[in-house]
Amino acid sequence: MSEIKINNRFIGNSHPVYIIAEIGINHQGDIDIAKKLILEAKDCGADCVKFQKRSIDRILTKEGLNMPYVNNNSFGNTYGEHKIALELSEKDYLTLFEFSNKHNIDFAASGWDEESIDFLDDLGVPFFKMASADITNFPLLEHAAKKNKPLIISTGMSDMNTVEKAVALISKINSQIGILQCTSTYPTSFDQIHLNVITTFNEKFSDCVIGYSGHELGIAVPIASVSLGAKIIERHFTLDRTMKGGDHAASLEPQGFKKMVRDIRNIEQAMGGYDKQMQDSETPIFKKLAKSIVSATNIAKGETITLENITTKGPGTGISPMKINELIGKTANVTIPVDTVILEENIDW
Repeated sequence: MSEIKINNRFIGNSHPVYIIAEIGINHQGDIDIAKKLILEAKDCGADCVKFQKRSIDRILTKEGLNMPYVNNNSFGNTYGEHKIALELSEKDYLTLFEFSNKHNIDFAASGWDEESIDFLDDLGVPFFKMASADITNFPLLEHAAKKNKPLIISTGMSDMNTVEKAVALISKINSQIGILQCTSTYPTSFDQIHLNVITTFNEKFSDCVIGYSGHELGIAVPIASVSLGAKIIERHFTLDRTMKGGDHAASLEPQGFKKMVRDIRNIEQAMGGYDKQMQDSETPIFKKLAKSIVSATNIAKGETITLENITTKGPGTGISPMKINELIGKTANVTIPVDTVILEENIDW
């Protein structure tokens, strides 16, 4: 596993998991809601808040802009009106960038077009997040990669061949790459998540930092992904899952997000090292619960130890039963009363 640097911290290897609260368009186009989301994300323990920056007339044809879009989650009569209503201004982005810095939480955004990437670069975002929808948009990937900032790509709606080609393209320009396993359905059913891909990614892309971006219900999956080696976690974040908009239902509210962060941090600690060792905290428990070799009869000084004059009982403060075959045939150098823990110094070895 490799590592990337975001602001003044490293992500990957043995470093803490980097947790992104994906605000996306859940701000409803309202900067005050966006600020509230930033504060809540910070309180929940997120490392970063992420938005989505688009130049609407750049990413959609006139036909796409004028397509009728009337449903319960629509913010306009056409798809263009809907997207424009949910797009914050460049002035708003500057305000939110400074607001995030003031509250000591990283600010980032997905740039959906070259102009947005340029704007975000000038704004000072510490990395670029590339949406799953743009993993095949090689001109955009190349444009972002040339900014020489870490590139984190989501891999929804793609297969391994597509991911390999995207990573190969970026790596020719930029070595700081994050790859997130992702399934782009909202919400994602559990049988479509495939967390084992994280293991495959770690093996196949050993120079990249691997993570998980989820849209499923609940908090269990991101936590499980950390145990498989995910070093970046991204989850959609909202104030209220019942709010109007297409992403809220697949988002976590503050209470759930905070629990997810708590459990991820606990799992990080629980993963620990790779060598099996008895912990210092277990020593007094071992002495109380483990077994020792104990005299089954009175054993006189100079008497030979046999299977007939010993047994095993607690506490575990004497000779371990693991050494019973070494003990047989040795002699006692003191008298050992019946039902007594036998110590190393009681035996002539």
